Amino acid sequence: MELSKRLTAVTALVGNCEKMADVGTDHGYIPIHLLRSGICEYAIAMDVNAGPLQRAKDHIASYGLDNQIETRLSDGVRALHVGECETVVVAGMGGPLTIKILEEGEKVFRELKEFVLQPQSEIEKVRRYLHENTYNIVEENMVLEDGKFYPMMRVVNAQAGPYSKAEFCFGKILLEKQHSVLKLFLERELYKKEKIKDSLDSMEGARIEVRMAEIESELDCIKEALSVYQ
Repeated sequence: MELSKRLTAVTALVGNCEKMADVGTDHGYIPIHLLRSGICEYAIAMDVNAGPLQRAKDHIASYGLDNQIETRLSDGVRALHVGECETVVVAGMGGPLTIKILEEGEKVFRELKEFVLQPQSEIEKVRRYLHENTYNIVEENMVLEDGKFYPMMRVVNAQAGPYSKAEFCFGKILLEKQHSVLKLFLERELYKKEKIKDSLDSMEGARIEVRMAEIESELDCIKEALSVYQ
């Protein structure tokens, strides 16, 4: 089984553990890979929909891992008991849904050794939520696959230090590492925002002024982030 670049990077953030859970497992690729690689000994593959869960079950069976990977119908981590596993993966969901899963399953997440998140949108909101709720991002990565950028993070229960706006937007650890994929993302965002700014220059009105102020603030943040690469 060959994982996508995105899922390969997600699984690389998972540390050795006895038991893990995968939220929104779809085909079960993540737990299958983690068990076949010897990273985890047992896994719980969960999905809110019966169809994807059956696909995962069939896929798991095809690798003879029925006794090591359990499937559960679950909305977020509702079907997971507190203290049942050490690690949880929440990958491929929008930022608001990721935060909702963390909020509704707080008792579960507070007892984990670590959890791995790969939100598909509103990454800044996810980072701010983690920071404001005594979670600490201890590792980050970002990959480019099929023209899309995918940031991801490993998180533990601990108070994080102060963050700048650029670090919330683009990732404190990614910036500290001067991550090459993040630089590509920032350069693309700079180009896009400058094009928008140029188009707004010829327009007038209160709403245009508000939008222009937003774009200029976003450009300042991007330029601050890019300055670490100089």
